[in-house]
Amino acid sequence: MIVVAVVAILAAIAYPSYKDSVIKGKRAQGRAALMDLLQQQERYMTQTGSYMTFAAGATGANGTTRSGTGVSIPFKTTSGDNPSSAAYSLGAEACPGSLALNECVRVFANPTFTDAAAGTLQAQSTGIKSCTVPGSTVCWK
Repeated sequence: MIVVAVVAILAAIAYPSYKDSVIKGKRAQGRAALMDLLQQQERYMTQTGSYMTFAAGATGANGTTRSGTGVSIPFKTTSGDNPSSAAYSLGAEACPGSLALNECVRVFANPTFTDAAAGTLQAQSTGIKSCTVPGSTVCWK
């Protein structure tokens, strides 16, 4: 009985730490995917003179095109190697405020899992990085 009790106590301590480590790893994957998307957006901006907006996870296939224009999205819109097992769906929108789309774009990563500590990760072409959970300190760590 003592062995069972000790194992139960160790499991109760180890499992939350394991879950936290898994979420941290997924968040790191999301941050890397956002930085890659932001770099692709910068290349697109130099070629076309404007950034591209699109919904999270849109690909240009099956009618999900950029703002209903029929233009396929030339960017990877999920994190990870396989879209079916992606931790985040990526999208892009105009920056809040008065900046035009040829001046600023905000890319975002919507988690496909529950992340109460960070929520959606965001990065702007102006260098501002944030998340949707107010006051969170884990977004970009």
